[in-house]
Amino acid sequence: MLNEERVILMTKLASYEAGEGKKNVAIGSYFRSDYIGWQVLKSIISASIAFVVVFAMYIFYDFEVFMMDIYKMDLLEFCKNVLLWYAAVVGTYAVVSYIVYTYRYSKARKSLRLYYKNLRKLANMYENR
Repeated sequence: MLNEERVILMTKLASYEAGEGKKNVAIGSYFRSDYIGWQVLKSIISASIAFVVVFAMYIFYDFEVFMMDIYKMDLLEFCKNVLLWYAAVVGTYAVVSYIVYTYRYSKARKSLRLYYKNLRKLANMYENR
């Protein structure tokens, strides 16, 4: 005879494993600092690439004027401003990434705790038949 509560719990667990559980198990396999550090590092690399692309587009947009003005401008000041903008963009992106991935990690861990609790509950149901 089928136990209805056990079937409902097994269905819920299977649904979790097929959907959100795959992502959460992958996240949960890392230590908190490793996961967040790795994600922030990837974000910094992505932000750096995006900054270089946008800066190149800015320079090439009106390249002729830039080349004429390059002899008139203070190159050291220009480089300092570019590096300041780079630090601001990448720093902001890193802080936002840290916040987002900290939230995702804590949410995944909480979800995994509930999943493991339900697995233990299911195991107890089988033992107490």
